[in-house]
Amino acid sequence: MSHLPADYELIIRPTRGWLRLDLAGLWRYRDLLFLLVHRDFVARYKQTVLGPAWFILQPLIVTIVFTVVFGHVARIPTDGLPPMLFYLTGLLGWTYFAQTFQSTAGTLIANASLLGKVYFPRLVVPLSAVLSNFFAFTLQLATLIGVWLYFKIFTSAGAVLGLSLSIALLPLLIVQIAALSLGAGLWLAALTVKYRDFTHLTPLLIQIWMYATPVIYPLSAISAKWRWLAVLNPMTVPTEAIKRMFLGQGTVVGADVAVSIGLTVFLLLSGVLVFNRVEKTFVDAV
Repeated sequence: MSHLPADYELIIRPTRGWLRLDLAGLWRYRDLLFLLVHRDFVARYKQTVLGPAWFILQPLIVTIVFTVVFGHVARIPTDGLPPMLFYLTGLLGWTYFAQTFQSTAGTLIANASLLGKVYFPRLVVPLSAVLSNFFAFTLQLATLIGVWLYFKIFTSAGAVLGLSLSIALLPLLIVQIAALSLGAGLWLAALTVKYRDFTHLTPLLIQIWMYATPVIYPLSAISAKWRWLAVLNPMTVPTEAIKRMFLGQGTVVGADVAVSIGLTVFLLLSGVLVFNRVEKTFVDAV
């Protein structure tokens, strides 16, 4: 600390307003953000034999189970696409959303000891979950590309596979999924402080949300009468958009995209609002 001037002082003031984003503070504590990202990424599979390989094996195992149960036993249609590739593509965005949502939902409770001792912008912790899970997403994306190339080159299904030009919008889609999972997770993090029941409810909520999202079935399988209800799920459009980008098939309508983005923005802003409200006094409640 010798490099600091003798009259240096740091003034910590209480936040004013519910929706105040301390962007300057987030930037000032960026080193802590990167440390938390490293902690989350390393600690998740510490002392495991396969280590980061689980980021790849987990979606592959789930895809194989889906292929057997939903593809061969239940015979749920996949728009004429290979079931394994269909499910793996559907799981790409969903897995990133689910992992980030669950990590963010437990932010305040899991880090109560740290948050009660040291000052830093509390939003750093949920943001670290968004970034650490993004690295897992990149590994799963590489896995999908490898499986896609196999089906394209070595199977007869390659004739119907084609990348859409909309794949250039994939980065924006990832940003939307990250924002959606962050907003929904912040809501649950705030509720969990007062009602610990949500700690047990989160895995069930994720499971129900997955079945409400066209991961194991195409949106085209839903009748027009109930399609509006499916679109109210903000993860429906990103999931269908990823299928269209990589498989050339998927139902993506401009109006549905607008609804999905609008709901995402609402959940993110309202989630930050509620999180800012709760994080001021949550230490007294845990």
